[in-house]
Amino acid sequence: MNTKILIIDDDQKLNNLLINYLSKFNFHVEAITHPEKVLTKLKSSTPDIIILDIMLPGMDGFEVCKKIRKEYSTPVIMLTARGDVTDRIVGLELGADDYLPKPFEPRELVARIQSVMRRSTRIDSISIAKFGDLEIEYNKHTAKLNGNPIELTTMEFEILSLFTKNPDIVLNRDTIFEKIKGLDSDTFDRSIDVLVSRLRQKLNDDPKKPTFLKTIWGSGYKFIGRNESR
Repeated sequence: MNTKILIIDDDQKLNNLLINYLSKFNFHVEAITHPEKVLTKLKSSTPDIIILDIMLPGMDGFEVCKKIRKEYSTPVIMLTARGDVTDRIVGLELGADDYLPKPFEPRELVARIQSVMRRSTRIDSISIAKFGDLEIEYNKHTAKLNGNPIELTTMEFEILSLFTKNPDIVLNRDTIFEKIKGLDSDTFDRSIDVLVSRLRQKLNDDPKKPTFLKTIWGSGYKFIGRNESR
């Protein structure tokens, strides 16, 4: 089945260009120019990945991403017109999986899409792992806390998987950056801190008295969850 892509950008000329170009890679592409139509569109047909521009009329891409994340965990790649580091960090904080500054080469967008999709569909040899109140099903790309599903973005799940498969090992930022593709090399320190902070919030993990993710000052982070897997 072809990967379904939804583009949200008010530049109709760019949308047409991307629809024609991405179709050559067997992607099924649709585009909308009005951000207020996004949730209605998602309810009728959920794409495999969303390409979201920040500069939109009426409602910017950050607000759109926030609304999407309330209901969907669909991977999101944000397009930043200015390529501003702050825009990228805010995008990550709101749950974006990757970002690409404009102008960009369409082939680079294809590479970003393929990278995000590989992360979201990767199947691991370990099926289910349980760490206290946290349960992870790697092949289903899902996690639960106290039996309740946790809404994680693709990149959040990727970094959680990395930590849980390397328990009691201090992972520094260089190692995390090497393993988690899609992080921007210019801002990866801050990006990783943002991802860890978001994970802690979703895991209800107090950084001062951690159950899962412990900060090792000057070194990195360590997963300290109690492994109860069979």
